[in-house]
Amino acid sequence: MAAARSGPDTEPQTHRGAIPMTEHSEERRRWLALLVLCLGVLMIVLDSTIVNVALPSIRADLGFSETALVWVVNAYMLAYGGLLLLGGRLGDLFGHRRLFLFGIAAFTVSSLACGVAGSQPLLVVARSVQGLAGAVVSAASLSLIMGLFASPAERARAMGVYGFVCAGGGSLGVLLGGLLTSTLSWHWVFLVNLPIGVAVYLLCLRLLPADGAGAEQGRLDVAGALAITASLMLAVYAVVGGNEAGWTSARTLGLLATAAILLAAFAALEARVSHPLVPLGLLRLRNLAVANIVGVLWAAAMFTWFFMEALYLQQVLGYGPFEVGLAFLPANLVMAGCSLGLSARIVMRFGIRGPIAAGLLLAGAGLALFARAPEAGVFWIDVLPGMCLLGLGAGIALNPVLLAAMNDVGPGEAGLASGIVNTSFMMGGALGLAVLASLAAARGDALRAAGTNAAAALNGGYQLAFGLGAGCAVAAALLAAALLRIAAPREGAPAAQHTISP
Repeated sequence: MAAARSGPDTEPQTHRGAIPMTEHSEERRRWLALLVLCLGVLMIVLDSTIVNVALPSIRADLGFSETALVWVVNAYMLAYGGLLLLGGRLGDLFGHRRLFLFGIAAFTVSSLACGVAGSQPLLVVARSVQGLAGAVVSAASLSLIMGLFASPAERARAMGVYGFVCAGGGSLGVLLGGLLTSTLSWHWVFLVNLPIGVAVYLLCLRLLPADGAGAEQGRLDVAGALAITASLMLAVYAVVGGNEAGWTSARTLGLLATAAILLAAFAALEARVSHPLVPLGLLRLRNLAVANIVGVLWAAAMFTWFFMEALYLQQVLGYGPFEVGLAFLPANLVMAGCSLGLSARIVMRFGIRGPIAAGLLLAGAGLALFARAPEAGVFWIDVLPGMCLLGLGAGIALNPVLLAAMNDVGPGEAGLASGIVNTSFMMGGALGLAVLASLAAARGDALRAAGTNAAAALNGGYQLAFGLGAGCAVAAALLAAALLRIAAPREGAPAAQHTISP
């Protein structure tokens, strides 16, 4: 494995430009390497939340319709989710460090393209390339973290840092997005990635251990990756356009049928090729399968919250971009604090199943509060309580969901497992957001046709989306509580009994 630990009787790996490593410096090197990986992930997380705050400005500048605006988010998420499996497999075959470096470089260049975009097609295409690069970075980083830390306690703490960075990136993103959009322009929410990307690339060259010579050999299932990505993109395109074209129109039904055929073709390909993108037997692992279903439902709820809440605050309550960033800050700070200081201790004490269920129920309660937020809402009463509940629930549940998904996999499947779980999150988010945004738009149109004023009609659509998102979160909590079978790890227990294989 690329990130294998060096023992007392082995010569540690080095590479050109690397910091020389001795037995005594191994501990420090591993934690510094973790920070570098998390800095790369920070750029990915930063990009997603920073864009949400800028969506109204992008819509006004480039002339997006309300439903087409979803593609600024979904172009990224679909490419990201569709290629995560291939990204994980590439890492298993050729080395996770190489893929991480490639992904960082590609993400930085595509961020520049987004920043200079002056038309809808250019922005959507550049966002798609960002998604491809982000998929590579995420799959490689999670696999490298699993390889760097072997004991249950270390992995729980490392995943706590990882979760803190994800949540901290969210809080930084909403603030920075509001500040850049209000003082400069929405273009700068992408250009800010350039210095981060350059710094991460240079630090990776210095700190990450070289890929080992024992990388798994095999062929890439490119056909499978193309089939599943095309299937999901067509399904989301059909849902996004369903309100305008009609849900029973030939176009909508034809797109959905084509998506189903491609999904069936993907399953057939995976059953026949010698080196499948997703070995179908892997999906029979109980915890992996359950965690991925939970991830789909949870992501649908969370992405809907981020997208709809930004629009609610600006278009219903009249907040400016920077005020939206400040409004999101409590949720992201609570999420970050739980991920860093609380989540690891809860996992070590109570295991994985209980924290997932409790966290998702709290998130569902937060979304339920937003489902009753009025047109003339007050921040302290109608926004802050829901934000805090969502931050607390997500902060508690995020790390256990990732740990559950990777709990049963073997050493040669770490990249694949990380790709599967991240794909579930992204696809759940993309499809969930497409469905709920379309339902919200349809509800708003119906209210306007009935004579409701514009702000109240918009709010009615958002309330429907929040309520359905709450239902997704509660369903995910119940599934986790009923079906996951993972015991609490114990300090000092053999790693193989309780850990995720690197």
